[in-house]
Amino acid sequence: MNDISRDIDPALIDRFAVIVGDKYALRDQQDIVPYLTERRGLWHGRTALVLRPGSVDEVSRIMRLATETGTPVVPQSGNTGLVGAQVPDTSGRQIVLSLSRLNRIREIDVLSNTVTVEAGVILQTLQEAADAADRLFPLSLAAQGSCQIGGNLSSNAGGTGVLAYGNARELCLGVEVVLPTGEVFDDLRKLKKDNTGYDLKNLFIGAEGTLGVITAAVLKLFPKPKGGEVAFAGLSSPEAALSLFSLAMDRAGAALTAFELIGQRPYDFTLLHAPGVVRPLSGDWPWYVLMQISSGRSVEDARALIEEVLSVGLEQEIVGDAVIAASIAQGDAFWNFRELLPEAQKPEGASIKHDISVPVAAIPQFIEKAAGAVQSVSPGAREVCFGHMGDGNLHYNISRPIGGDDEAFLGLYHAMNKAVHDVVRSLHGSISAEHGIGQLKRDELIATAPPMAIELMRRVKTAFDPAGIMNPGKVI
Repeated sequence: MNDISRDIDPALIDRFAVIVGDKYALRDQQDIVPYLTERRGLWHGRTALVLRPGSVDEVSRIMRLATETGTPVVPQSGNTGLVGAQVPDTSGRQIVLSLSRLNRIREIDVLSNTVTVEAGVILQTLQEAADAADRLFPLSLAAQGSCQIGGNLSSNAGGTGVLAYGNARELCLGVEVVLPTGEVFDDLRKLKKDNTGYDLKNLFIGAEGTLGVITAAVLKLFPKPKGGEVAFAGLSSPEAALSLFSLAMDRAGAALTAFELIGQRPYDFTLLHAPGVVRPLSGDWPWYVLMQISSGRSVEDARALIEEVLSVGLEQEIVGDAVIAASIAQGDAFWNFRELLPEAQKPEGASIKHDISVPVAAIPQFIEKAAGAVQSVSPGAREVCFGHMGDGNLHYNISRPIGGDDEAFLGLYHAMNKAVHDVVRSLHGSISAEHGIGQLKRDELIATAPPMAIELMRRVKTAFDPAGIMNPGKVI
């Protein structure tokens, strides 16, 4: 065993291990390594112990002992987060609480259009279970093959379906949470209307494990669309994309279920670096839109709607070129192209990433102003802009200049963040649209949020976690 065990009293490690059994109390550092590093490699932690409880009672007992002994606990789901909320610090005194064994789908209630799931259920597994019950669970993320529901809720995950269905918070009707004291808050209700006092579940959703451990949730299901169409369009500018979005909302309304904006640079990176992708359009355009329309009535209705939107867009010269997927396979290929955008940026060298949101109408203004801000910090840096235009959320990533030095460019991280986020704030936007705060944006949140907001968050944190053991150093 590595000497890291000395950071926590070995007798205390034994007491925790008894709760879950030796098999599920990981102490060997080779077994622990996968729990210690954030997927982009920005944070690396240390711990002597990873606990993998198999029941809510075991989670409760772990938290009770943690409070009794003042042991900090870092809850972790699929370890796919991008802001370091799920990684322990380097002290070696924090333990990791993995929820992966709490992976049961407890109930699918088709009549109520709800599903009750445990925190360790993988998102794609839930999507497939809903599909088998002739229902749709619309939360959709690039990491859906490995991310877990507890993490989705703790980070209030967004994704490509937010335009039509909302983010994780809006998809959740009730939660089961183990508090730092070990007490269990059981609020697994299926009610869409409930005005009995404070909405306590929403304190835990988006709290990134700083107030308690989400162990289960009741989530909304939806009827499966009877028809769906996907189109890829080329446009001249973000202003044209905004006009197309307005047109699509006017003609399709609630049937418009996705509207993704893609800049020419991430588009080109994907063609260059992603294996097996097919060029969606024959020509090149400064900007692209991936649009999906889903109909609850029929395939023909979805087809008619998307054809109408694109025909009018072409007639009004909003759209330069467009193609509607001729098959399910081609539609899937369009979406696969979109999902590969982040990975395709990696071969271009170091990047500085931003997960921002602004009012939809302000997106063209943001793109113009942010480009100037980027160049003022690093002349020659390359803006890589794509995201969920329909809900105002853009992934505004910056690749180092061609031929530039990775380490020197990453040294500009804080200056670049400040420059871009200053533009975001000037447009009354958010510096964290869907990835959360974690470690990455904690200090900036504290420095820039209204003082009263920070004070209220600290009061809530103190009320729920007076011992300060829940995911310390994250969010607030």
